[in-house]
Amino acid sequence: MVPVQFWALKSIGVDPTIAIRIAFGTNLLVVLPTALSGAITHHRKGAVNWQAGMILGITGAIGAFWGAFIASHLPGRVLTISFGIAVILGAIRMLTARPPKASERQGPSAASYALWGLPLGIVSGIVGIGGGVLMIPVMVFFLGFSIHQAVGTSTALMIFTAIGGALSFLINGLGVEGLPPYSTGYLNWLQWILLAGCSIPMAVAGARVAHLIPAKQLKYIFIIVMIYMGLKMIGVFSWLNLPI
Repeated sequence: MVPVQFWALKSIGVDPTIAIRIAFGTNLLVVLPTALSGAITHHRKGAVNWQAGMILGITGAIGAFWGAFIASHLPGRVLTISFGIAVILGAIRMLTARPPKASERQGPSAASYALWGLPLGIVSGIVGIGGGVLMIPVMVFFLGFSIHQAVGTSTALMIFTAIGGALSFLINGLGVEGLPPYSTGYLNWLQWILLAGCSIPMAVAGARVAHLIPAKQLKYIFIIVMIYMGLKMIGVFSWLNLPI
């Protein structure tokens, strides 16, 4: 949703720096109802660790608030490249790391959840995403989650990070000139209605489909989407004159 909003806003003449901040802020706002609907569906499948989701989510929300504050004062090009790099690094980690065997898995403490939640929340706020794209690799390779449980729990924690980040983008965008119509700070309500209206039912459908796909295939689908999104935002396809 971040790339789509960014390109749409640029096409109507919005300054790229303002466009990427609105894309980040509005995306976090869209993540909120989407994460709620997805978390309910994953919960019914028994794939949400609510203790982990709450701790990661609350600490992540604090981090996301300050990450969004930082993003509100950075140039647009820095933000788009940072977004691309963040998701590509997550994809590389997913592709190359070896998940621990069942006998090697340990039950993480609440402190370890908090220590991961705060910095990843900051990064989530800076690059305008709910945190799932970053937290899923961490959950799988450092916290001992299965891929399905990581996907499910990430929807729960994104409820919190979305609130923290969106609130910060709203506050820090108040009074900024050049905002498109229907904006409050760096949140655009027209885009939010259009995107949330489509993404909420699709989140439910996506959660159901995820549990029908074997873990290995689900991981590779996730990696492919991340790499494409990252390269597109960095501008690699434009440099190569590729229409994708």
